[in-house]
Amino acid sequence: MDRTTSTIPLSTNPINGDGRLKIALQKSGRLSEMSVGLLEKAGISLTKSRDQLFCRAHNFPLDVFLVRDDDIPAFLVTDVCQVGIMGQNVLWEKQALFTEKYTTLEEVIALGFGHCRLSIAAPTSFTYNSVESLNGKTIATSYSGLLATYLRDRGVEADIVTMEGAVEVAPRTHLADLICDLVSTGNTLTSNGLQEQEVILQSQAILVKNSNLNEDIQVIYEKLLSRIRAVLRADNSRYIMLNSPIAALDSIKAVLPGSASPTVMPLQGREDMVAVHAVCEEEVFWTTMEELQRNGANSILVVPIEKMLD
Repeated sequence: MDRTTSTIPLSTNPINGDGRLKIALQKSGRLSEMSVGLLEKAGISLTKSRDQLFCRAHNFPLDVFLVRDDDIPAFLVTDVCQVGIMGQNVLWEKQALFTEKYTTLEEVIALGFGHCRLSIAAPTSFTYNSVESLNGKTIATSYSGLLATYLRDRGVEADIVTMEGAVEVAPRTHLADLICDLVSTGNTLTSNGLQEQEVILQSQAILVKNSNLNEDIQVIYEKLLSRIRAVLRADNSRYIMLNSPIAALDSIKAVLPGSASPTVMPLQGREDMVAVHAVCEEEVFWTTMEELQRNGANSILVVPIEKMLD
């Protein structure tokens, strides 16, 4: 059954049509912390309600609902919220189970955190040769929609047991032969005597919106999206400063990662040297700095970027 009931008391529910953008986030866990952190990096200051299920931004027209992760798609399709941050696995599972209901939800941007994968795992004693080994077996999962689609596309006939949690114990209790569950580090599988066999999908946190944004809310949404894009770009970029011999300038530019047009400035009192400043939109490794040094650069400084807006 699709759960669409709000977990937020009516007394804290803002009124739709009040000119504020509504966003749904996971209420607890690592994904929740990183989602709130993303908004804070975007300059949005949040004040939580006493029940900790609702936040109101006092410096941006944004209200935040903190709900169960698998309730977020329902908050969007019913227009309680217009935007949400969730794992791709959550959205894709809803779309697999309810083909038409969630098609109006649009994946806007991948956020680069909350990485995990949905995998099939078997006990270490299970002989697994290929996906055909699943024929006639019973698989326990919390993602029956995605698993059923995966098996159907590969012509595999297996029984699916749907569980809400503790999927990894199913083989030990003889409830199922294998499991299909989210995997991050794989430590939980190992501790339960399981081994990852097939990866169904890779997932990360995404920004999702519905199709019911009116003109005023669209303006707010676009401003929020611009800030989020700027935060993600800054997080993945570095500002690099160095001194370069003029004769080595072309080779220095070629080594700078992800920088098409660095700023070159004269150094006072030096006719043979220039200062080079560049925003590098790729990671700057120690090996990169060493390569710059080998090409004649010195006084190399790499610093993070807090804010960046085109």
